[in-house]
Amino acid sequence: MTIKESSLSELQAKIGYEYTFDCVQCGYCLPACPTYETMEKETHSPRGRINLVKMAAEGKIPLEDLREPIEKCLGCQACVTACPTNTQYGRILDGAKEVLNETDNKSNTQKVTEKVVFEKLFPSSKNMDLLGHFMWGYEKTGLQKVARKTKLTNLAPLKLGKFEAVLPSAVSPKERKSRKNYYPANVDTNVTVALFTGCIMDSTFFETNQNTIKLLNLAGANVYIPEEQTCCGALHSHSGEVNQAIELAKRNIEAFEQYDISYVINNAGGCGAQLTEYNHLLVNEPDWHERAKAFSEGSRDISSILWELGGVHHELKTKEEVVTYQPSCHLTNVQKVVDAPKKLVENTPGVTFKPMKNEDRCCGSAGIYNIVNYDDAMDILDVKMKDVKPTNPQTIITTNPGCLLQMKMGIKREGLEDRIRAVHLVDFLAERLG
Repeated sequence: MTIKESSLSELQAKIGYEYTFDCVQCGYCLPACPTYETMEKETHSPRGRINLVKMAAEGKIPLEDLREPIEKCLGCQACVTACPTNTQYGRILDGAKEVLNETDNKSNTQKVTEKVVFEKLFPSSKNMDLLGHFMWGYEKTGLQKVARKTKLTNLAPLKLGKFEAVLPSAVSPKERKSRKNYYPANVDTNVTVALFTGCIMDSTFFETNQNTIKLLNLAGANVYIPEEQTCCGALHSHSGEVNQAIELAKRNIEAFEQYDISYVINNAGGCGAQLTEYNHLLVNEPDWHERAKAFSEGSRDISSILWELGGVHHELKTKEEVVTYQPSCHLTNVQKVVDAPKKLVENTPGVTFKPMKNEDRCCGSAGIYNIVNYDDAMDILDVKMKDVKPTNPQTIITTNPGCLLQMKMGIKREGLEDRIRAVHLVDFLAERLG
């Protein structure tokens, strides 16, 4: 599809053309961009991508010229934080992805894969539960050991075998089914929240979700688990599947509106960022925009609400441990949560906290970026590990499942499994409850 085959005005409205004029091409974004650092091309920098989008919207280049630069972008939005003119790069990126997604240049395999993943897997809690059950059976029956020993995992597409090696242990179907809809606080309280469980979090990091409930209860919050909730839609949005993302947003808004709660709590930086963007996602739908705005304003990351409630009202065990922190880009740059995770870590008994250099630089996970752009993601990860190692940590703390697996991958690639571990902040705090 070329620019001549589409209405120019319609394309400009959809692709975010109006936002491109805010960029003055100053270059402040360049030092903040991981792909510009590792790929060393102007077309793989924020200002380069913005210029390409502007040219495509004006009919000066074919839309297809945008594909590689846009698909190679991490979407970390570090450039937005660095930008002196507040250019809405995220709007431009999402618009470009939506337009590219509408072109008919996908293979049949890609179309079928996206249909299965975006329409059948992530939106279905039942199917995500089945995935969790499968992982438990794969581990407990010994198939995992056989697959690893015979190196069958190396045959998995898209380097998935490498990520299989760093997945957490699965929980049993019985434990999943025993989860209740409501968990009262351990103390008298007037704070009631609902937990956004997330599709990946609940299927693969179920124990982290359970620990989240436990910490919230100990901090003085009653917790609901709405059964009607579904996928946040982040991966759909990042892939240009905007209509699907909108439908998922509506389903989640309806699910959580049924409860009398103060906040919607998440424990995954990427999911939380998407939840806070619902008001922008539904801005052109009058019947939904105010509801979406209220939902987004009530969305909180687990670290921010724990700190706001005064931490865990429970004596934590003292354990001497050197810790560093890898922030989630979407937690930092979209949710704007910076200090709360660090304060929770620093105030944990026995912890020596050592910030890493360039801590706000993306680790290369970025949703499924490290799966579909594996080699590029590993280049970015190698840079990140160079910043990690001087801190000599025993533990790397993260606040997002993708970041957690990526940092585990970095530890494994560096041969440091016997010296360093990576753990979610929630699980780190739960370990010390005793």
